[in-house]
Amino acid sequence: MRLVFAGTPAFAAGALQALLDAGHEVALVLTQPDRPAGRGLALRASEVKQLALAHALPLSQPLTLRDDNVSRQLADTGAALMVVAAYGLILPQSILDQFPHGCLNIHASLLPRWRGAAPIQRAILAGDAQTGISIMQMDAGLDTGPVLLRQSIPIGARETSGSLHDRLAAVGAQCIVSALARIEAGAAHREPQPDDGVTYAAKISKEEAELDWTRPAIELDRQIRAFNPAPGAATVLDGQPLRIWAAHPVPGIGLAPGSVQDAAAGTLTIACGDGALALDEVQRAGGKRLSVADFQRGANLRMGQRLGRSR
Repeated sequence: MRLVFAGTPAFAAGALQALLDAGHEVALVLTQPDRPAGRGLALRASEVKQLALAHALPLSQPLTLRDDNVSRQLADTGAALMVVAAYGLILPQSILDQFPHGCLNIHASLLPRWRGAAPIQRAILAGDAQTGISIMQMDAGLDTGPVLLRQSIPIGARETSGSLHDRLAAVGAQCIVSALARIEAGAAHREPQPDDGVTYAAKISKEEAELDWTRPAIELDRQIRAFNPAPGAATVLDGQPLRIWAAHPVPGIGLAPGSVQDAAAGTLTIACGDGALALDEVQRAGGKRLSVADFQRGANLRMGQRLGRSR
């Protein structure tokens, strides 16, 4: 098939590579403009741009799709459809209507659960047992279009957003190739999404990353895993920020939430509203990630000290 591909991060790059490997002709790649990144804030090309350049694919980085020049550029490709994966720009109706087979989105949830910007993090925060990929025919709504294909996967007990993202990216790449094969064979069935079970995955804010030690340990554990690798779960120690990258729930002994309940032999366990969290990997502002054993050699926290803000 002759395609246009629109995507930006690594999640999308895997799908683009799979489409190329399957023999599809990518007539044009759309990706976000280069952004400042790293400590030096040098402009960095997206993973999709890097892959497109490596394969010498036609490339465009428009600031908006609501531009007549972009519409003409898309029309000139003669593509049968557009594949969209974590692109980052809203597609106007004129573009949705431009291709004979429309626009297909690779969405990282089992729609209609977790429509929106952050389905991977929200699934972990909610304690979902499974998630997956939906290949959706795009319409004017927010992830409301009919679904051509779904593939579910379990969410591991110690899954982080980073590890789940990588697994879903691989599944999404396989699913979009399968969906296009069905379209080519005239066997694609577009199933309307049910009205029941709709949830929305709002974009993650940095404010959400701060740990509230009065909450149950099991919820804080999900929060830490959901915000790894970004933005990173955070607390306060001696008035300074402390990131917590890994922890696991353990029984509590009834201390006030945020109190150190165990600091023996390189361990660091913090009391929660219900239960406690044994910290595994932490990071001070401006420092590097450390195992709790290495952190404790310098911090030397003792039982009864407090983490978090006063509430």
